[in-house]
Amino acid sequence: MTTIASQYPIPQKVLAIFAHPDDAEFFSGGTLARWASEGAQITLFLLTSGDKGTGDRQMPPSQLVATREAETRAAAAQLGFQNVIFQRMPDGELEPTLSMRRAIVRMIRMKQPDTVLSSDPMTRWRGNRRLNHPDHWIVATEVMNAVYPAARDHLNFPELLYDEGLEPHIARYLYLALPTEPNLRIETTHFQGQKLNALREHRSQIKDFEGLRARLEKQLDLSLSNPQMPRYAEYFRLMLLD
Repeated sequence: MTTIASQYPIPQKVLAIFAHPDDAEFFSGGTLARWASEGAQITLFLLTSGDKGTGDRQMPPSQLVATREAETRAAAAQLGFQNVIFQRMPDGELEPTLSMRRAIVRMIRMKQPDTVLSSDPMTRWRGNRRLNHPDHWIVATEVMNAVYPAARDHLNFPELLYDEGLEPHIARYLYLALPTEPNLRIETTHFQGQKLNALREHRSQIKDFEGLRARLEKQLDLSLSNPQMPRYAEYFRLMLLD
């Protein structure tokens, strides 16, 4: 059963964690723009810089990284984020390692968010024609492992506490985008334009933006819309952790 978003407090500090530049915008751009408009401080933490994401055989990886990081910062400005941080792990080569978990735990303890947002690690495919990139569900898995219990317990990665002074932290809410079993709908109608403007910034990835715009504009939320008013929403699995 879907829950109405207004039943939950507006996040104050959000840490959005994804694998690639443009993941946040595609998966949850309307929600993030809404939260920013409502006063949330949002940090985007990306495990890679998308260094494999091109069909241009003449583009060196270093140039692609610089391009995609610049596009991400421009998109973040469109959505109202305060900060973007790149871990710069190799795109397409992510594994569910303790090293990755430590990096995520470190960011959670550093930023002390009340809300962590990632994607659903159970989503391996969509329909019969779309496989989910393995980086997506690998990062999502390690986000869950980091949120509970690693970020909470001081003896997990104790060097973060004793060498860096980063206290353990419990995030109150975990939002999983693209969920297999959603329990929360957040209406994003008034933020669809911001989402599209943010996606427009990813020019290295989106060659036909008008075609993308047309496809996204057709993805109405039929449970909210009527013939006079097209409306949009994003769906999540929301976990209450405190």
